[in-house]
Amino acid sequence: MHRPDPTAPPADLHVYAIPLRTRFRRITVREGMLWRGPAGWAELSPFWDYDAAESASWLRAAREAADVGWPAPVRTSIPVNVTVPAVDGETAHRIVTASGGCRTAKVKVAEPGQSERDEVERLEAVRDALGPGGAIRVDANGGWDVDTAIARLRVLDRAAGGLEYAEQPVADVPGLAAVRRATHVPVAADESIRRAEDPFAVVRAEAADIVVLKVQPLGGVRACLDLAAEVGLPVVVSSALETSVGLAAGIALAAALPDLPYACGLATAQLLTADVTGRPLLPRDGQIEVSRPEADPGLLAASAADAPTRDRWLARLDAIEAIEAAAARA
Repeated sequence: MHRPDPTAPPADLHVYAIPLRTRFRRITVREGMLWRGPAGWAELSPFWDYDAAESASWLRAAREAADVGWPAPVRTSIPVNVTVPAVDGETAHRIVTASGGCRTAKVKVAEPGQSERDEVERLEAVRDALGPGGAIRVDANGGWDVDTAIARLRVLDRAAGGLEYAEQPVADVPGLAAVRRATHVPVAADESIRRAEDPFAVVRAEAADIVVLKVQPLGGVRACLDLAAEVGLPVVVSSALETSVGLAAGIALAAALPDLPYACGLATAQLLTADVTGRPLLPRDGQIEVSRPEADPGLLAASAADAPTRDRWLARLDAIEAIEAAAARA
């Protein structure tokens, strides 16, 4: 965005705060900024563990969405997975059965304070809800060490009746490579791509079978398409827990990829208690149609953050823009 007077809140900028149905990524409320540019609505919603420098890529993605738009799609719908937070088995079963026909489930594991038994219960419930033909993947968000990952994946693979893959079982690239060598469960890299100074280290180390790409952290749809082409591994497009405005960018990326061999993690609007559009990007028969929703004024007003939260986000935008300005002068 370009604001003539950075001290004045832009009239077309909306700060939202929407509660989650279940605690996820250790948060209970999702916050972010939305605005409309000549190409359409955009979202800027870096999590608060991203500093201003890391958040600059999120702003580039938002500017692409607002000012430029996205490449033409090569498909009209995207297969998606249901995301199952670190919940009990009964809740996990209910989430899968209410997922809009998703035949793939991504199950969160390695939650602090939970046991192996908790994870086994969750996976068994998901398998029961999906039936024998569904696919199950797990996401540890780098929460295990190598030995724990190897041991736990053996147990969880049995509990799930076979895992499609394990996403970021450990935090670093050498660890991913070690886990990949020691288990038959395919390994997907997420944080080792989107939060890495060198995302190609994963490829050089032969540390992953799949890469997970998220549009906001990686700087936009075109940046992700370029990265996918250079990495040369199968891609799963996933969300950063956005509203449907932000999810539309992930849908655009998945729609533009030449190949899409896996269901994508783009059904996460289901995790929010509300949305900002009357046409939220929700799955039907396990697919989300490729579209770009318009934000609804009434729903924007209903999800508006309080004044202190709005001020904090405006200050954050100023800090990100200051980082960009300093880099441009350097």
